[in-house]
Amino acid sequence: MSAALTLFVDAGYASPWAMSVYVGLLEKGLDFDLVPVDIEPGAIRDPRFLACAPTGRVPTLRHEGFALAESSAITEYLDDVFDGPRLYPESPRERAVARQLQAWVRSDLGALRAERPTEVIFVAPSDAALSPQARVAADRLMAAADALLAHGRGQLFAQWCIADLDLALMLQRLLANGDAVPPRLADYARGQWARPAARRWVEMQRPG
Repeated sequence: MSAALTLFVDAGYASPWAMSVYVGLLEKGLDFDLVPVDIEPGAIRDPRFLACAPTGRVPTLRHEGFALAESSAITEYLDDVFDGPRLYPESPRERAVARQLQAWVRSDLGALRAERPTEVIFVAPSDAALSPQARVAADRLMAAADALLAHGRGQLFAQWCIADLDLALMLQRLLANGDAVPPRLADYARGQWARPAARRWVEMQRPG
C-alpha cells in the first residue's frame, strides 16, 4: 500500500533542497514514497507530478491531496502536522535564526552555488579554481558558520535541526571539491554528513 506522503525529487538526486526534505522526512520517522522526476525543460511527463506541482519545482511533497513545494515550507509543514523529533527548535528565537539561515543559503552566495554546484558533491569535483566573486562568497559563508558555531557544539543549537543539514551542505560544496575549509567547520560538516538520514541521500544510486 502506498504511503500517505509522496516526495518528488530530481532524477539525478543532486538538488540540495530535495535532500533537505528527504532528510527531514527520515529524521521524523515518516513513511513516504520517493518519486524521481526528470525536470529538464520540456521533459516533465509524470502525470502525478504535473497534477500537484503546477510550478514544476522540486522538491514537492504530496500529502493526502495537499501538495506543497519549496523545501523550507515543506519542513515547517512537517513539524506543524506530524509528531516525532522536531526539525526546528522549540525556542521562537532559535527557530527564527534557523529559518534566517535557510533563507540566506537559498537566496545569497550565488557565485559559490554556481561554481560549486552540488554535482561536485554527488557526481564529480570541478577542476576550476574559484573566481574572486565565489571566493568572497565562500569567505562570507565560513565567517557566518564560524560565528553561528562559536559555542563549540556539534550543531547550531542544543539539539540538531534541519538548518544544520543546509549549512553543512553549503560547506560540503567546498570540502568535497578540495577547497580550503577551516578544520572546525570541516569537522562540523563531516559530522552532519555522518547522520544516517544524510548518508541515505549521499549514497543514493544515481543515473550514470
